[in-house]
Amino acid sequence: MRGTRNRWITSTVASIAMLGMVAACGSGSDGGTSGGGGDDGGEVSGTLEIQYFVGGYGDKWWKSVISDFEKEYPDVTVEQHAGPNINQEMQTRWISGNPPDVVYIDGAGISQTQMVDDGQLMDLTEWIKGVELPDGTPLMDSFIVPPNEYDGKIYSMPLIFDTWGTWYDQAWFEENGWKAPEDFPSWMDSMEQIKQDADIAPFTTTGQYPYYFSRGVLYPAFAAEGGDELLNAIINGEEGAWKSDGAMAVMERVKQMVDAGYVDPGFAGISHTQSQSNFIQHKNAYIPVGFWLPNEMAKDTPEEFEFGFMPTPMNAEGEKQVLVPDLRTLAIAEQAENPEAAKAFAEFAFQKKYATQFAEMTGALINMKGVDLSGNKNVPEYLIQANDLINSGEVAIHHKEHPMTSEMEDPIGNALVKFLLGETTVEEFTDKAESIAAEYRNSN
Repeated sequence: MRGTRNRWITSTVASIAMLGMVAACGSGSDGGTSGGGGDDGGEVSGTLEIQYFVGGYGDKWWKSVISDFEKEYPDVTVEQHAGPNINQEMQTRWISGNPPDVVYIDGAGISQTQMVDDGQLMDLTEWIKGVELPDGTPLMDSFIVPPNEYDGKIYSMPLIFDTWGTWYDQAWFEENGWKAPEDFPSWMDSMEQIKQDADIAPFTTTGQYPYYFSRGVLYPAFAAEGGDELLNAIINGEEGAWKSDGAMAVMERVKQMVDAGYVDPGFAGISHTQSQSNFIQHKNAYIPVGFWLPNEMAKDTPEEFEFGFMPTPMNAEGEKQVLVPDLRTLAIAEQAENPEAAKAFAEFAFQKKYATQFAEMTGALINMKGVDLSGNKNVPEYLIQANDLINSGEVAIHHKEHPMTSEMEDPIGNALVKFLLGETTVEEFTDKAESIAAEYRNSN
């Protein structure tokens, strides 16, 4: 890849995964009779139902892990519920109290925070603290980012480590003499130049799933402006958070993008895949997405296209760029029919070899330390070249306690679409967001 500072930003996350080697987490090799996943050492057998969303990461990794798990535990039969619409398809079973045993929480139509609020997920706090790797290292110490907590309790295991950021075509930028920005002022300058040179709206996102903008642009902006405190106040729906000086400053910056005509006016009606396709076709120059983008668009990406990734440059001039890790989690249903097998599978998935395999298959990371991807020709370069950057401390990593509940995220997203279309002011949008947060607080 061409050598510029923003090119080794491309894999900021991967460098974290290089920090310290941790042995693989396995379930033993006793043919499935050790009870590795159970509280009382009972046998692991029976039917295990697993629900997993199939999106940008695909399903090849899941099928590989599940196949190996069935070989390790021959007395277990895994029933897979998977697909791009699986979250919607399984809603009736969750509501009726007949859920699958294990659920991978990702994609539209599912909310971890909502599931916790509804009592649908098993409390794993004590169990997960007792899980050890074969070398005696606690599993909790092997995570790059710790599990989400709700009032000090853990209801899920942080399986996939992703981060939202802003993507661009490095080759196209080099061809046109455009420089990737490092802060909000230089981003505005970049978008103005691109708008003039290419006669396009430089920025696109999906209006059908406005959380792409929230998580990819607003979250790092809030963290850059007010650190973890502001970020989590927004996510938790705390009173006055949207009206705080930091939040108002962020939304004023977004308003500048809208008023300058940098946001594609057609974004409101398009899906995430359409917005990504437009980006690949150079109808736009910037898009906020996670690390699944290159994998999801692999079949449609021109050979000359060169993916570039950077922390979304909403930070003020002279301030560090910010990344907010976005975890994809694995959880066990509170009403699981086979909790022993569910726990065994949850442990089994956290193995070094599967973390390496995931990086090769998807271009993203399993949330485990010590996965050395250097020299692996099957792993994209954007995922393995940021070691110098992260060690230099040039990028700030901020942590959200847990995802925003869909009870707030969905209606705030609808209001955000109107704001990005220029139909509301900063005051009107933040008033609406504040009222949505208040309604959530009053209902819980």
